[in-house]
Amino acid sequence: MASMIANNVCEIIVRDLQKLAAEVSAFKNEEDLWKTEGDIKNSTGNLSLHVCGNLQHFIGAVLGNSGYIRNRDAEFAQKNISKEKLLKEIDVTVAAVKNGMRLLTDEELYKEYPLEKWNQHSSKAFLLIHLTAHLNYHLGQINYLRRVLEK
Repeated sequence: MASMIANNVCEIIVRDLQKLAAEVSAFKNEEDLWKTEGDIKNSTGNLSLHVCGNLQHFIGAVLGNSGYIRNRDAEFAQKNISKEKLLKEIDVTVAAVKNGMRLLTDEELYKEYPLEKWNQHSSKAFLLIHLTAHLNYHLGQINYLRRVLEK
């Protein structure tokens, strides 16, 4: 059974993925999903793909053994994917996060994460905190882009 901390982190990530879906859904003009503005060099579509790929890899594949193979370059190179497909990708990511986190016990959280990140090892708990912050960083960029592009 998952620890309370793992359940709480999962709940926050799922909540924020639902916010991502709401942001994507709020775009009135689907082509605006692929535009950039100012210092933000990546579009909402690419940032959404990036966040989904990141979580499906680090939580879904590594912790949940989903078999997901990440193509990080494609997250930033793909263009003009429909809003519907982006929303489906977010749904797939929610399922991958829930599955990857479902068996994390308190003891497991403080074990070493199996992959190096930034050329160093960290605990699973540390990486989950980082992933939550990373999601929110990009969620803020997406919110800004939507408001600027759709004024």
